[in-house]
Amino acid sequence: MAKPVYVINGPNLNRLGKREPEIYGTTTLADVEKMCREEAGSTPVEFRQSNSEAQIIDWIHEAIEKEAGGIVINPAAFTFVSIAILDALKMFPGPIIELHISNIHKREAIYHNSLVSKVATGVMAGFGAEGYRLAVRAMQNMIATGTK
Repeated sequence: MAKPVYVINGPNLNRLGKREPEIYGTTTLADVEKMCREEAGSTPVEFRQSNSEAQIIDWIHEAIEKEAGGIVINPAAFTFVSIAILDALKMFPGPIIELHISNIHKREAIYHNSLVSKVATGVMAGFGAEGYRLAVRAMQNMIATGTK
């Protein structure tokens, strides 16, 4: 059986479809989860969302313990402030894709310095909700080729 891909979502992403649709679109998090599972096919997906930094760290630890194939993470606001999430991701031995719905580099300066990028294998930003589908596909390729 294929190793699972963890798709971890940070704070306020449970409000997708309602929160600032001019930036984040109208796709809901349930739509995103469905999109990820469809793209993954037979690859198991552990799809999670929390507004709690501690919960996100626990899921990263779980991915380590369960020897997940990879992590796709949209840490949202924690991207720019959470050294704890950075430290947890440093322990994950597989590929990590940092994902953002909007292009954080086109936004205000506060969104330009990602801590997560320092450990991510790849970064995707600005593709809207479709970025999740692309990230799952890219993760499957990374796992297949042994990219870390």
